Amino acid sequence: MIKKLLYYLSVTVVIVTMAACSSSRRLGRTPTIGGLSGTDYMEKVISQTPQWQNITAKAALNLDMGTKGNAKVNATLRIRRGEVIRLSVAPLLGIEVARMDITPDNVLLIDRLNKRYVKVSFAELSRLANAELDFDVLQSLFMNELFLPGKAQLTANDVTKFRITSEGEQAVLEAKQGKYLSYRFVTETVNGLLENTRIGVKGTPYALSWMYGSFGRLDGKAFPQHMFITAGDDTKKVFSLDMKLSRLSVNDNWDAKTELSSKYKEIGLEELMKQLLKS
Repeated sequence: MIKKLLYYLSVTVVIVTMAACSSSRRLGRTPTIGGLSGTDYMEKVISQTPQWQNITAKAALNLDMGTKGNAKVNATLRIRRGEVIRLSVAPLLGIEVARMDITPDNVLLIDRLNKRYVKVSFAELSRLANAELDFDVLQSLFMNELFLPGKAQLTANDVTKFRITSEGEQAVLEAKQGKYLSYRFVTETVNGLLENTRIGVKGTPYALSWMYGSFGRLDGKAFPQHMFITAGDDTKKVFSLDMKLSRLSVNDNWDAKTELSSKYKEIGLEELMKQLLKS
């Protein structure tokens, strides 16, 4: 089970960290949305983003790799803004058996049972994915936020970098410019909640879709307790991750740094993948 889980986590890292390219240009004419002009609506959506510094939750994960099988596992999700996104698996009496730390510099995969780990820089992941990967984009995806690649945080001045259209009870916000990737955000117009983010590869049917639902309260603000992530083309999803969250909090009583003793052996990502594929 642990080998299969590490395989899925490794593939997940490569898939869900797709992000790159900058956005610019001016905002043209926009429709009236929720009684507001397009510009005012955009400012509302950006200004109401809580910008939590810490998020913790219990996460029920269902990883589906199609013909390669699936796995269900319970984990703990911890996020500290600008520092780390962590998934920790501890099924036996609270004893951690696997951990994935994503930081602005690298991705760390730890196999506690076999005392081994893999550390891969974002530069190496970018080479493998043939795209410039961005920690801030991945952080925004987990934290239910709008984003622009290359920006750690949006401000009201960024409204001109989006194109906005109205579709019934939803508003679609699209980054105006992206060299290789497109960025599309779907919000509901009453409260301005972000319901779906789609990162597409231009000129192809391939995309990452990150859907949000079952909004509850986190420190007095709305936050999704259900996230469903798919990656693939428009007709065939090659990967999906269903993530149901509970016991949400903004607790900061945890260490964002991971230290490993000399008992752990470092192996390469390719070596890990080969071993897991054989098992």
